[in-house]
Amino acid sequence: KIEVAGKSLPVLTNLDKGRYGVIVFENFDKYLHMDKWNRELLDKYCREYSVGIVGFISASEETLVGAQLRGFPIYIHTNLRLRDASLNPLSPILRLTRAGDTAWGALPGSDWAVFQHNHSTYEPLEWAQRNTLDYPTDGIVQPPLATVVQDHGKFDGIQRVLFGASLRFWLHRLLFLDALSYLSHGQLSLSLNRMLLVDIDDIFVGERGTRLKPDDVQALIVTQKRLASLVPGFKFNLGFSGKYFHHGNHDENLGDDMLLRNVDQFNWFSHMWNHQQPHLYDNLTNLVSDMMLNKEFARDKGIPVDSGYSVSPHHSGVYPAHELLYMAWKKVWDIKVTSTEEYPHLRPARLRRGFIHRNIMVLPRQTCGLFTHTMYIDRYPGGREKLDESIQGGELFQTIVYNPINIFMTHMSNYGSDRLALYTFESVIKFLQCWTNLKLTSAPPLQLGETYFKLHPDEVDPVWGNPCDDVRHIKIWSRNKSCESLPRFLVIGPQKTGTTALYTFLSMHPSIASNLPNPDTFEEIQFFNGINYYRGLDWYMNFFPVQSNGSAKYMFEKSATYFDGDFVPKRAHALLPKAKIIMILISPAKRAYSWYEHIKAHGDLIANNHTFYQVSEYIYIYIV
Repeated sequence: KIEVAGKSLPVLTNLDKGRYGVIVFENFDKYLHMDKWNRELLDKYCREYSVGIVGFISASEETLVGAQLRGFPIYIHTNLRLRDASLNPLSPILRLTRAGDTAWGALPGSDWAVFQHNHSTYEPLEWAQRNTLDYPTDGIVQPPLATVVQDHGKFDGIQRVLFGASLRFWLHRLLFLDALSYLSHGQLSLSLNRMLLVDIDDIFVGERGTRLKPDDVQALIVTQKRLASLVPGFKFNLGFSGKYFHHGNHDENLGDDMLLRNVDQFNWFSHMWNHQQPHLYDNLTNLVSDMMLNKEFARDKGIPVDSGYSVSPHHSGVYPAHELLYMAWKKVWDIKVTSTEEYPHLRPARLRRGFIHRNIMVLPRQTCGLFTHTMYIDRYPGGREKLDESIQGGELFQTIVYNPINIFMTHMSNYGSDRLALYTFESVIKFLQCWTNLKLTSAPPLQLGETYFKLHPDEVDPVWGNPCDDVRHIKIWSRNKSCESLPRFLVIGPQKTGTTALYTFLSMHPSIASNLPNPDTFEEIQFFNGINYYRGLDWYMNFFPVQSNGSAKYMFEKSATYFDGDFVPKRAHALLPKAKIIMILISPAKRAYSWYEHIKAHGDLIANNHTFYQVSEYIYIYIV
C-alpha cells in the first residue's frame, strides 16, 4: 500500500508495529528542511523499526557546485549533462538489476546531480561520465561520477539510497525497485519470475504482398529455436482464420503450406473463421456455425483444436462482454482462457487487469509497438530509433519487468517483409538478460491463466464498466445495445422504508419508467449486490429495453438490498458513474416494526405468537 504524505507526517505506527517499510521523498530537499519536531520523529521511527529512506535530488534552476547536503558529509553538483551509465557490481542492493554492462550514450535530461563524499557510510551504486560534447576534456580520461549512492547508515543509523536524477532514466526504475526491496528487508520485493507468450493473430489473413512466404516461415522456426534456448518452453502461438487460406500470391500460398507442414512446431488457437468481429452477431446459431467452420478447417489441416484458448478479432465481445461469444466459445471450442487489451481500458497499460466470466479466464494482453500495418523498419513511426528505445529500457522492456505474466499481441504481417517481430522479441529478451536477473519462461495459455489468478485472486470478479465511456469499447459493442436504456437513478433502500411504495408512485409518472420485473425477485433486479452480477451486463440490460427516440423515458431501478451491499458502490459507480442515488432514511424502530409485520404476514411462527415488543425485547437481550 502506498500513502502520499501532506505537510504533516502521517501516523507512523499501529500499536507496536511500524506502518511503513520504506519512506520515499520525491524531493529529498523536503526531508533535509523538515521542521525539527517532525524530522526527529521520522528519524526515530526509521531507527527503531529499521526503515530506510529513498530520496531524489530534485531539479532546480540554481546550479550547485560542491554544495553540502544539510547535516550530512556528502556534497552535490547539479544541472549536469551526463552519458554512459554503469553500475557497481559489488553493491548489495542489486537484486532485479544486473550489473556488468554500460548504458552507452547521452542520459536523458540536463539536470543531473552527482555526489561526492568523504565518509565510509556512502557507496556508489551508479556512475556516469560527463558528456564530452558539453565538457571538453582534451583527451584526458575523467573519473566516473556517482549518480546514485547508498548510505549504509554508519553516520546516523538510517540507511538511504539517493538518486541524482528522476525515474525518467530507465535504469533508475530498476534501481528504485531494488532499493525498495533492500531497504524493506525483502518485504517490498517483486518475484524475479516472468512468464511470456507471443500470440500471432491473423494467420492466413492479409492482403497479397503482406503475407508469409516460405523463407519467412523458415525464419520463424529458426528464431523460435533460438528464443527457446533463452526462454524455456517458448513457442509462438498462432491464431488462424481458415477462410483466407491460400488467398495470397503463389509464394505466399507456399508459405501457408509450409506453416501446415510444420504445424507441430507451434501452438495454435482459433481466431474466427472469417475474421468477423463476434459482437456483430446477434444470433447464437450463426456464431456457432462460423466457429464450426474454423474447427472443421483445423481438423482437415491437422491443426490442434484442444488448446482451450482463443482470441477474437480486435478483442470484440471479450470486454465489453458479448454473452453470445462466451456461450459459443464454450459450445464449440471448450474455451477456458482468452485475453484482451481492453479491460478495463487500453490506456494506461499498467492498469490492465484480468477477470473470470462464465468460467473463462480473461487475461490482460499487452502490446509491443507492432500492429497490422507495421511491416517495414523505414516506415516505423519514429523510425528504428523509436523501436529500439522501446526495446532498450523503454515501454516493451518495462512491460515485462513490471508484469509477472505477459501475453503479447502481434500479427502475421509483422513476421514477413522486414520481420520486425522477430527482431523485436529476440532483442528485448537479450536486453532483459543483459540488464536483469529475471528468470524468463513460457507456458501454454491455460497454465498462464491458472498462474495469473493465483497471483491475483482479487481480480477474479469482473467490474462491468459503462461501454459508452470509452470510444474503443463502443466500436466493439453490439449496435443493438444502447447506454440510453441504462437507469439514470437508483433507489437503494434500505429495506422496510417504503421503497416499494416510492417505486410504485414513480412508475405512475408518464416520463419515468422502471426496469422490467425479475421473475425471481419481482420489481428488484438485485444486480449489483449478488450472484446476478456474474450473469453479465447483457443480462442486466435485458431489463431495460431500448426505447425509440420519440418515447424515451427517464429510467430507474429500485433494489433495497443495495443499501448495505459491500460491493455495490464500486460496481454501481463503474457502470453508472453519473446516476443519482435515492435512499429513504427513517427511524430504525419504524423499520423494525415494518419488518415484524412483514414476517407476520408471511406466517412466521414467532411473530404470530408474540407481540412486537416481546420480539424486540428478545432481540435486544440477544444482542447485548
